[in-house]
Amino acid sequence: MKRLFKAVRSFLALWSLAACEKREIPVGGQAVIEGVLMRGPQRWGLSVRTSEGDIWRHAWENRPWSRLRPWNLPVLRGVATMAEMLYTGTKAISLSAEISLGEEESLGTWGLVLSIGTAILAVVGLFIALPLFSADLAVKYLGLPAGWRHVVEGLARAGVFIGYVAAIGLWKEIGRVFEYHGAEHKTINAFEAGSPMTPAVIADYSRVHARCGTSFLLVVVAVSVVVFSLIGEGGIIWRIGSRVVLLPLVIGISYEIIKWCGRNPGTGRILMAPALWLQFLTTREPDESQIAVALSALWTALGEESFVQETTGGEDHGNSEEA
Repeated sequence: MKRLFKAVRSFLALWSLAACEKREIPVGGQAVIEGVLMRGPQRWGLSVRTSEGDIWRHAWENRPWSRLRPWNLPVLRGVATMAEMLYTGTKAISLSAEISLGEEESLGTWGLVLSIGTAILAVVGLFIALPLFSADLAVKYLGLPAGWRHVVEGLARAGVFIGYVAAIGLWKEIGRVFEYHGAEHKTINAFEAGSPMTPAVIADYSRVHARCGTSFLLVVVAVSVVVFSLIGEGGIIWRIGSRVVLLPLVIGISYEIIKWCGRNPGTGRILMAPALWLQFLTTREPDESQIAVALSALWTALGEESFVQETTGGEDHGNSEEA
């Protein structure tokens, strides 16, 4: 009951956050292995807790792929942003593993390409092919009208996604990543609210955030139901292929919906409520040492190096580099 009360309180705090934001500097991020990646207007900032307990930092220039034509146009900018986050996130995870686990070699360019390729194949198998087969079986054996095939496919896709997230959350190492995910959200929420930026204060903020990738993926599932229903029926190979081809369009439309909800907080909060609740699966309550890592990543991304040791308890060794 205590956890439920805390979850409701966190959700209500987020519900009112959009109306009272005080800092308008755009920031975002993601959790990595024993660390957090933050994106500021000019730089990426990565902070990782080492096996010795120190905070290792690294920074590199942020040159958004979506700033160049035609990738700055509506819909296309969402595709560019997602591709950039996939590439940069994989790079950050490789670095964080190298630092926190003591691995001697990073993935390298070809390793990154292979990892991304494997991830894409997994997406096609789990979130495209499997829901399609599930919808076919439901229509065939449950006697559902053919028109329900797309609805069942969408529900199956959402079920696979939620089940996948719940299953990997049972893994101890992934649980740690979810804690850093919560630390990332709390830090950004506190920053956007204009709060004093110390781990103790940040800990009281919500671990749910409206711009989270988890929410974005659930919007992708909902949009896919509409888009895929417009292309009609066909053989299983054609349907799988058409969904792979149309996936960038679904991602681009979903990105525009997220941006619209951000510009219209009243209606946007209502539309995004189910997606926000899903974040209680992908985030967990962090401790203050994890929040200190997220805070270090934020200051690094913003170029505020002088604040790092002051607000993270002096644990940071200032290993920030420009790349």
